[in-house]
Amino acid sequence: MNRYGICVELKNVPVLDPEFIPIARFNREFLKGASKPVSIAVERAGGEMATCHTFIHGTEEMAQADRYYINRLVKTLLWAKGGFRIFVAGDEAIYEYLKEAFSAEGEQRFDSDFMAGVYEQPFEVLWTEQVPQAKDCPQKMGGHLEGCRIGFDAGGSDRKVSAVIDGQTVYSEEVVWFPKLQSDPQYHYDGIVAALKAAAAHMPRVDGVGVSSAGVFIRHRAMSASLFLQVPKELQESHTRDIFIRAITDTFGDIPYCVINDGDVTALAGAMSLEEPSVLGIAMGTSEAGGYVDANGCVTGWLNELAFVPVDAAENAMIDEWSGDIGCGVKYFSQDSVIKLAPVAGIELDEALSPAEKLKVVQKLMEEGDPRAAKVYSSIGVYLAHTLVYYHDLYDCKHVLLLGRVMSGKGGDLILDMCKQVLADEYPELSEKIIPSLPDEKFRRVGQSMAAASLPESK
Repeated sequence: MNRYGICVELKNVPVLDPEFIPIARFNREFLKGASKPVSIAVERAGGEMATCHTFIHGTEEMAQADRYYINRLVKTLLWAKGGFRIFVAGDEAIYEYLKEAFSAEGEQRFDSDFMAGVYEQPFEVLWTEQVPQAKDCPQKMGGHLEGCRIGFDAGGSDRKVSAVIDGQTVYSEEVVWFPKLQSDPQYHYDGIVAALKAAAAHMPRVDGVGVSSAGVFIRHRAMSASLFLQVPKELQESHTRDIFIRAITDTFGDIPYCVINDGDVTALAGAMSLEEPSVLGIAMGTSEAGGYVDANGCVTGWLNELAFVPVDAAENAMIDEWSGDIGCGVKYFSQDSVIKLAPVAGIELDEALSPAEKLKVVQKLMEEGDPRAAKVYSSIGVYLAHTLVYYHDLYDCKHVLLLGRVMSGKGGDLILDMCKQVLADEYPELSEKIIPSLPDEKFRRVGQSMAAASLPESK
């Protein structure tokens, strides 16, 4: 039972984290006794809207539980779909709570401040008698392989570019660079242009450019991207928001282009390799990244920042140092999760090592058959199974493609196996509707930069 008096019983718990409470199961139990209607809508760019009609208890003794449930619901909508304006209907006490919680001094000020920056709008919570209807503008992207195309994958430690002619890669290169350490945006611009020119040199012309990069992109603009971590804020608006657009048009003139989050491109590459849509991509690396292609093969324009989506309702859930919040995906599906669980399993990690080096220590033990390391990866597999049920409610995804360095080697195999076992045992009604898998050889042939090249539609 958690601190709000909601009892959650699990058949499968992480062996190294027995107090874990899956947010989907908490919600399921909470709603059993809830009968007072509450509606929430979250507005993002272009008037697009995520809308949810739910219930609370509305009693004095359940007031804390009501607030917690709604808080986690709103945070989920913000980071999964994005938004800068919250509409509330049905309960004025909940409205007053959210208005305070997401204020400049409130407990969720990290979320409201981040979203205000991304959407370049003041963040606000509004009371209304009836919330707006849901509105999405999914776009068909990718799968365009005709002509001469460039696919560019701008990573944090290396950049990859491909020249593709009628669906065949005729040239590709991978270059080490250090964008996260550079404060001068000219470094980033020059690196992007160099990659584009290297690919263009191997084709008779350029018909389109597709770019994949970590971060939040709205209408091809980099609203928040770790590539520009050291660039001063006063330079970001003038130099980095439109940096990919400027690099493409300065180099090639008026040609079709597309710049989107690398998670969405990963999901697109998965859909291309599976030859089937409805794909959620989850990358477990330095953080947890996500991307989604819907049942119609469209990219939704949602944020898909799964690192900040709540997954654990336990009172002692791990704190994310950046946001200051607890129980969010980054601490369960990234190298941080491995580092968190390793000492519990009895694996001592040298504090002088970097997070990536600590992960390698546990990976090496796993390859050697160490049972302590196996407990780490099996626990993550249990986390994943319970969390995929929550993600399925958000995304209605069929295929879940698991990537990133945490999923490599024997550890990744164990995570996948344990996830499938728990889904079948605890959620048999969903075990055939949620299909987690690792990338296969066909996916590797498609590749990130190849999928990026297919993004823009030819003129």
